Amino acid sequence: QVQLVESGGGLVQAGGSLRLSCAASGIIFRDYVMYWFRQAPGKQRELVASITSGDYTDYQASLKGRFTISRDNAKDTVYLQMNSLKPDDAAVYYCKAVSSTEFGPIYWGQGTQVTVSS
Repeated sequence: QVQLVESGGGLVQAGGSLRLSCAASGIIFRDYVMYWFRQAPGKQRELVASITSGDYTDYQASLKGRFTISRDNAKDTVYLQMNSLKPDDAAVYYCKAVSSTEFGPIYWGQGTQVTVSS
């Protein structure tokens, strides 16, 4: 079965750092573009960052410089390093895998909660 399991969330003080992980199983990891999304209460889910198998990255403009997405294809894992966290960064962070194959599958993880105290 396909699983995307996020981890690394928790409570952090403003200005602190957190590293999220998303471990994939049941897919050929290199065939997927990986994404991080986040959703705060009362807000729409928004794209945080993406990374291709070849390590091309894209970021929400407002987050670039504080957040870094990376992947380890040998470990089937994508990471999100979050620095200088702000209360507005508090959200559930979701991992998403999008197949490079036309009409291929899309998978979502269950999410990991990030709470930032002021």
